[in-house]
Amino acid sequence: MALMDFIKKQFIDIIEWVEPADGTLAWRFPMADREIQNGGSLTVRESQMAMFVNEGKVADAFGPGRYTLTTATLPILTYLQNWDKLFKSPFKSDVYFFSTRQQVDQRWGTTQPVTIRDKDFGAVRLRAFGNYSYRIADPKLFHTEISGTRDTYTVAELDGQLRALMLQHISDAVASSGIAFLDLAANQVEFAKALQDATAPAFEKLGLKLEAVTVQNVSLPEELQKILDQKIGMGMVGGDMGKFMQYQTAQAIPKFAEGAAGAGGSGGGVVGDAMGLGAGVALGQVMAQQLSQGLQAGAPQAAAAAAPAGLKPDEVMATLEKLADLKAKGILTQDEFDAKKAELLKKLV
Repeated sequence: MALMDFIKKQFIDIIEWVEPADGTLAWRFPMADREIQNGGSLTVRESQMAMFVNEGKVADAFGPGRYTLTTATLPILTYLQNWDKLFKSPFKSDVYFFSTRQQVDQRWGTTQPVTIRDKDFGAVRLRAFGNYSYRIADPKLFHTEISGTRDTYTVAELDGQLRALMLQHISDAVASSGIAFLDLAANQVEFAKALQDATAPAFEKLGLKLEAVTVQNVSLPEELQKILDQKIGMGMVGGDMGKFMQYQTAQAIPKFAEGAAGAGGSGGGVVGDAMGLGAGVALGQVMAQQLSQGLQAGAPQAAAAAAPAGLKPDEVMATLEKLADLKAKGILTQDEFDAKKAELLKKLV
């Protein structure tokens, strides 16, 4: 029986790998108890590399091509095996194949807002997402650091680690790019390049090359976006407080009208929401008067003639509360607030 087993024993004459479509990065050629025939053939296709590992030690590596396995083509393995210049017996060695093609359309994104330092807003929490692609550049390093002695290692198994590396370097990328948050949306290519430069060294330590990074979206959390919208609105009127109040009124009037119609004049619906924001009906009347003044094309004297002779205490208080809220959010400076406060107190009846 043992003689029959010896006679039936098969030697490996051809070593090759046809890469499957399941995202395999590393694959070990199945050896079992078989041995590699001296003079056997190794075929490495384009977008592949092969590597011999002898008793846990990395030996010879091969790029694309067809090779006859002899001591001449396996110098490191020959040294590790203490072979003479020529050997005729079959030999054993682990053979690993690696896919070196680009792994494209890999997704990265922030699960939670990332805090960055911005030159305009100070500390800002942003969300971002996009794509990246990479390839195995150093099979030996990838084998020793990542895939090891496993039969197969796939893209999916590496995804979490690489995604974490991308997110880890977002702050570094924003800082090195020097791009303010307000300009990030218009400079996504520059931001992506900065992110690639910041992350590439971490990929190299794993035997990988980060080929490309894209940024598809950059955004703020909702509460910060509201403050940004108010700053943008202020910028639209050149920082003039009177014009900003007119802008706010113009935005609120359609909602007041919609709320009044929906509530049958009862003051509910959107009107109640607006009062909850500190606007109030009295403040709306004052702002509407200011809007009317601003729309007039006359001289400053005409605007002064249209100004109300005086305001009631509750109207003044409502206006001051709104102004204080704008100051607390950084939309108004202390000087602008004090000037408007003094102006309102003069109109108190």
